[in-house]
Amino acid sequence: MNWLFAWRYFRSKKSANAINIIAWISVLAIAVGTAALIIVLSVFNGFEDLVKGLYSDFYSDIRISPATGKFIDFTPDVLQKIETIPGVAHYSAYIEEKAVLVNGDYQTIAVMKGVDEQYITVNGLIKHIERGEYNLGTSEAPAIIAGTGISNAVGADPENTLANLIIYLPNRKAANFSSMDAMHSYNIQTAGVFAVQQEFDDKYAFTNLAFMQYMLDLAPQQFSGVEIALTPNAKESAVKQALAGILGSKYSVQTRYEQNKSLFSIMQVEKWVIYGILSLILIVASFNMIGALTMLVLEKQKDIAVLKAMGVTAGGIQRIFLSEGLVLAGVGGGAGLLLAFIICMVQIQFHIIQLTGNTFIIDYYPVKMYGADFLLVAVTVITVALLAAYIPSRKAATQIFSLKS
Repeated sequence: MNWLFAWRYFRSKKSANAINIIAWISVLAIAVGTAALIIVLSVFNGFEDLVKGLYSDFYSDIRISPATGKFIDFTPDVLQKIETIPGVAHYSAYIEEKAVLVNGDYQTIAVMKGVDEQYITVNGLIKHIERGEYNLGTSEAPAIIAGTGISNAVGADPENTLANLIIYLPNRKAANFSSMDAMHSYNIQTAGVFAVQQEFDDKYAFTNLAFMQYMLDLAPQQFSGVEIALTPNAKESAVKQALAGILGSKYSVQTRYEQNKSLFSIMQVEKWVIYGILSLILIVASFNMIGALTMLVLEKQKDIAVLKAMGVTAGGIQRIFLSEGLVLAGVGGGAGLLLAFIICMVQIQFHIIQLTGNTFIIDYYPVKMYGADFLLVAVTVITVALLAAYIPSRKAATQIFSLKS
């Protein structure tokens, strides 16, 4: 009965046209607020998915590194145990160290990462080669793959075979780091240039593992860590726990999320902040609803008096006008959800809204819709509607109205 009265009051013509206008304004405001929430959250999801995709191409599913210090021994027995863990598909050893790259009058500092032949199985770097090819050379004839920022800083161009590129790495055996023998140097060729995103492009350059071990005077089993790619259905937490159990406290085991914990945490906080700010639109819309319902209560004074005379309790009267608020929110929220879905689908299919500038990986706003966002917004709309309808409905239930006018 509550919904029957609420729907009839929504559809019926009011004595004052202003009531109809205010009611439809509240419906329109709720629709706009709902659509805005879904669209902005979906665009944010698109950018978040894009960033995570770039990071997943650069960071492995799981990384094992020393708990303290730069290097640690990975004996054949340890590597064999890692390989036999359920869920481990591939693993690759690496060495990281800061280096100075010099080309004539130009120089820059880079994080040099030496990797083995299995690196392409745990990392998607090969997909982002912009110029040249994926070739790390050998220990006697090393080659590097530099980020675009590194390449621009020192002129490391794979097409310029005459470039005199020299790499300087610290001499770990040097007694005095201020002397000339504190650094090892070696001529090196540029095989390729990659472009993932600026954070990586300005920082990293890759070469082969054996060359890095030679330059840093490391033993064959000494590495900075091991990166692991998991099988498609493997659970990161379970594999991490198994690895930590066999390796012990000397090794640090991190999932992809833990390797970029600050980034992922910030993205989640940003999403909730955006949700909170845009929810204010719905709160503003609720003031229109309060006005519309208050005027409707005044309009239906005689109806309320008749219903009370027929035995309807105060709680029943309150539920009727609460239902009226839910009808307003349902019509507006439903229209907003449908409108947002259509706009997002059009953007996904046709990329109508473009990004300005030429510095982005894509030239359009990415969109990704999640059912959880639609459910969250729907619950938000219902909650705001109930809060907004409470005051007018409470007034209708407690105030005494007379059939005499």
